[in-house]
Amino acid sequence: MNDSHHRSPRSSVTSNTVSAWRAKLFLCLSLTASCFFPALAVAADAAATPPTGEQVYLERCAQCHEGGVPKAPHKMFLQMMATDAIHDALSTGIMQQQATGLSAAARVAVAEYLGGQSLADSQAKPEAQRCSGPAAKFDLNSPPAKAGWGMDRQNRRFVPAEIGGLAAADLPKLKLKWAFGYPKAQRARSQPLVALGAVYVGSQDGTVHALDFATGCTRWTFRASAEVRTAIQMDGWVAGTPAPARPLLYFGDLMARVYAVDALTGELVWKTKVDDHPNATVTAAPVLYDGRLYVPVSSLEVSSAGDPKYACCTFRGSIHALDAKTGATIWQSYTIPAAPSQTGTTSVGTAILGPSGAPIWNTPVLDTKRGVLYAGTGENYSSPADDRSDALLAFRLTDGKVLWARQKTSGDAWNVGCMLQNANCPKEEGPDVDFGAASILTTLPDGTDVLLAGQKSGDVYAVRPEDGSFVWHRKVGRGGIQGGVHFGMALDGNTLYVPISDMTGEEAEGTNKNKGPPRAGMHALNATTGEVLWSTLADDRCHGLQYCEPGISAAVTAIPGAVIAGHMDGRLRAYEQATGKVLWETETRQPFATVNGVAGMGGSMGGGSGPVVQQGHLLVNSGYGLYFHLPGNVLLVYAPE
Repeated sequence: MNDSHHRSPRSSVTSNTVSAWRAKLFLCLSLTASCFFPALAVAADAAATPPTGEQVYLERCAQCHEGGVPKAPHKMFLQMMATDAIHDALSTGIMQQQATGLSAAARVAVAEYLGGQSLADSQAKPEAQRCSGPAAKFDLNSPPAKAGWGMDRQNRRFVPAEIGGLAAADLPKLKLKWAFGYPKAQRARSQPLVALGAVYVGSQDGTVHALDFATGCTRWTFRASAEVRTAIQMDGWVAGTPAPARPLLYFGDLMARVYAVDALTGELVWKTKVDDHPNATVTAAPVLYDGRLYVPVSSLEVSSAGDPKYACCTFRGSIHALDAKTGATIWQSYTIPAAPSQTGTTSVGTAILGPSGAPIWNTPVLDTKRGVLYAGTGENYSSPADDRSDALLAFRLTDGKVLWARQKTSGDAWNVGCMLQNANCPKEEGPDVDFGAASILTTLPDGTDVLLAGQKSGDVYAVRPEDGSFVWHRKVGRGGIQGGVHFGMALDGNTLYVPISDMTGEEAEGTNKNKGPPRAGMHALNATTGEVLWSTLADDRCHGLQYCEPGISAAVTAIPGAVIAGHMDGRLRAYEQATGKVLWETETRQPFATVNGVAGMGGSMGGGSGPVVQQGHLLVNSGYGLYFHLPGNVLLVYAPE
C-alpha cells in the first residue's frame, strides 16, 4: 500500500480509475501485491543458491497457511506481524517444530519475506526513556475510573467532570504536554487506558506499553504475537478499598488471542485463542464483568475471498465468554446458528459455502439489569445472505443464548471478490454496511430504556432492549463501504452525537446504492425522538492530498458541554453541545518530537479508538495507514496550560 503524503489532483471516476482503486483496496486488505500463490517446489540446487523467502514460504508454509490446516492463521495475518516476531516463532516459539530442518538463513529469509522488513531493522529497538524514581512507581490508590472502551458498560462514551477534569471552557487552553512514538508503526489503533498513574496502550508490532502518565517514560513493555488494536481493559476496584494483589490487564490481538497481563510488571498470566478459524481476529475491546471476559470475534476471510480459487466462506462471528482469572472458555455463541455447508459452485468450479460472515467488529454493550449483552454484526461473506447479517443481537450472559435478532439491512452478502469482479463475489454483491460501531444503552428522560445503534449505511436506530422492536430511525449520512457511522457514537444526557465518515470517492461508496452528497461531519440527535438537533459538516481542507478525507471515522468522546472528535484529515476538534460550533481544534497531521526518541508523525484518526479524557488530560492516537487513510504513529497527550 502506498502510504506517501504526496499530493495528487482529484479527478472524475473512469473505468480505469475504478479498476485502479479496486486493485489498491485489495492490496490494502491483503497487505501485499502477491497474496495467493500456487504450490511450487524449491529448486534442487538450493544448497548452491540459497532459496528466497518466497520459495521457503511456498515449500514449507503455504500448504498450511493458505487453507490446508483449519487452525493455521492465513498468510495475510503473518504479513501483519513484525519480522522479528515471525523469526522468534520459527526459532524458539510456537513454530519451532515446523521449522525443523530450515537453516538459520532460511528462517531469516522467510521471516523477512512475510514481515516486509529486514530482521536487523525489526530487531532494532529505539532506546526508550525508562522511568526511574517516583515515575516508575504504580499508584494502587488510583484505580481505573472508567469501565472499558465505552467509558461505561453502556458504551455512552461520556466522561463526567469528576473523572475527566475537563469542561468545554477548558478546551481552548489545551496544549501538547508530551507525545509518544510507536516504533515501526504506520497506524495507532489501541485506545489507551489511564490507571495506577500509568497509561496502558497497545501498538502495531504487538507491544503493549506501560507509560508514566505524567511524563510518558516507559515503565515496562509486553510483546504479544501480533498487533494489539483493541483497547486495554482492567479489573477495577473502588478507590479507598484494598487493591487486588495482582491487578490484571486484558486485551486481544490480531491473531484472535486474548491476554491477561500483570498491570504492575507486564508478566503474562494467561493467553487464550478464542477462535480456531484461520482468518479469525479480535478487533474490538473485550468487556469485563463479574469475573467474566466477553470477547467479540471478527475475521478477515472477506479478503481471502479475493482469490477466486478460495472456497468462500466458513467463518461465523461470535461472542466468546472467558473466565477472567484463568482464560478458560465458559461459552461461545455464534451469530449464525448453523455451520456453513456447500450451496453451489462458482463459475470457475470453486465451492460456495454458506451462510457465513456476520462478524462482530464492535465492543458489546452490557445490560446488567436484564442479564444481556448486545452487539451488531457485519455482512455475510457468501450467498445465501441470511437474517443475522447487518443485525442487532441480544446474547444471554449466563450461557450465550441469542434471545433476539433484528436485521436492519437484508440481502447484504459481500467480499473482496466483488471489488475485483471475480467469481467469488456473492450474487447479492453488497452493499457491505456493517454495524461497525458499538451500540449504546440508555434510559430516556421518561424512564424508557433504548438501545441506540449506528450503521455504515448512515442510519441510526433506537430499539427496545427487551425484544429489539422499533422505536425510531433516522438517516444521517449517505453511507457506503467506508461511509456512515464507523467506530462509535457518544451520548450526553439526551444528546446523541453521531460522527459520519462518508468518504468522497467511489472507493468509499462501492456497491452502495445510496445517492446524494456525502454528509461527513458531526451531527447531534435527540435520543428520545431521533430529531436532528444540528449538523456541522466538515469542510474539505485536503485540497487533493492523497488519502486525506474530512470526515470522522474514529469513535468520539463527550464531556460536559462538548464532544471531541478526531478527523480523517488529522484534525482534532471539539464541538459545542448546544450548537455544534467548533470550540477548539488542533493539527495532528504533522511531525512530533517524542519522549521515547522515535520519529513521530500524525495522520488520519480512526481504527477503533477514540479520545480519552481523564484527570484534566486529553489522550488520543493519530495515524491510520490503512484503507486509503494517512499513516501516523503517535500517542498525543494534551493538558491546559
